[in-house]
Amino acid sequence: MRFYALLALLPAVALALDKPLNIEVTQEAECGRKTQAGDTIDVHYRGTLAKDGSEFDASYNRGTPLSFKVGNGQVIKGWDQGLLDMCPGEKRTLTIQPEWAYGDKGVGPIPGGSVLIFETELVAIQGISKDEL
Repeated sequence: MRFYALLALLPAVALALDKPLNIEVTQEAECGRKTQAGDTIDVHYRGTLAKDGSEFDASYNRGTPLSFKVGNGQVIKGWDQGLLDMCPGEKRTLTIQPEWAYGDKGVGPIPGGSVLIFETELVAIQGISKDEL
C-alpha cells in the first residue's frame, strides 16, 4: 500500500522539479518590512552546480555581501524573484532552472543548461531604518 501512496506523489514531485524556481527557507526571520522590487539589498551567497555540487562563486569567500537592486533585472531572474518578500537575517536556498539563470549559453565556470543552487542570506535592505524592520 505504501508503494501506491509514493506513486501518487510522483506527479507532484515532478511538477516541483519543472518549476523555474524552487525556494526553501532554511532560516526564518521576523520583520515588519520585507524586501520589495526596487529595494537595494545586501546578500551573502554561495552558488553551486546542481549536477555535481561544485562551487562556482561565493560572496562569503570575499567577506563582502553583494549589493544590488532586486526586481530590476540587475541579476538573474531566479534571484529577482527568489529574494522578494524576505526579512534581513532570513536564509533561503534557491534552486534555479536554466531558463531563470543563464539558459543554454552559460557564463564563466557555469556550463550552458545548468541548474544552479544558491544558499542566500539577506544581510540588509539599504535605506530602511531599524524601526521599520
